[in-house]
Amino acid sequence: MTRQKFVGLLGAIAIATSMSAACAQSDAGVTTAVKAKLVADDTVKANKIDVDTKDRVVTLKGEVDTDIARARAVELARATNGVRDVVDQMVVAPGPAPTSGVGEAAKEAARDAGDALSDAGITTAVKTKLLADTDVSGLKIDVDTKDGIVTLIGDVGTPLEKKKAVEIARDTNGVKSVKDQLKIVKK
Repeated sequence: MTRQKFVGLLGAIAIATSMSAACAQSDAGVTTAVKAKLVADDTVKANKIDVDTKDRVVTLKGEVDTDIARARAVELARATNGVRDVVDQMVVAPGPAPTSGVGEAAKEAARDAGDALSDAGITTAVKTKLLADTDVSGLKIDVDTKDGIVTLIGDVGTPLEKKKAVEIARDTNGVKSVKDQLKIVKK
């Protein structure tokens, strides 16, 4: 990972951590706070964990490499401000055994970590931009990123707000495409 990417990641984590206190009471805020903690933790390696929150109950889905990583992910989620309960739907799926030596395994691990960090960084960047925009109710929008594809889920008040949220996500560095699952709900 380049120094520039590393510094950018640290900045994104710092922003996510600081904003998590302000928005942790909403489901989207809880999701963002939990994702930031998972990404920042060396044990968890959150590249294959999906975080969803409904009524402050966090559901963790996906794969982890060890039982220790699974327990740590649940522990971090439970310790997040605003979390009422945690549902663990993760599976332990150890990575494949190295076949061509340690060098190849290390390269693969570095590539996987880079992918996870860039998805988490994209999620954090999009969420931060949504929260900063006065025309969008960013606290009501959940942002998920997988392989550079951002999914926006939540409620917005108008078609214009929906369009603006999608534009913000599209205009964020690293975003390949945006899946719009926003619903217009009259206030």
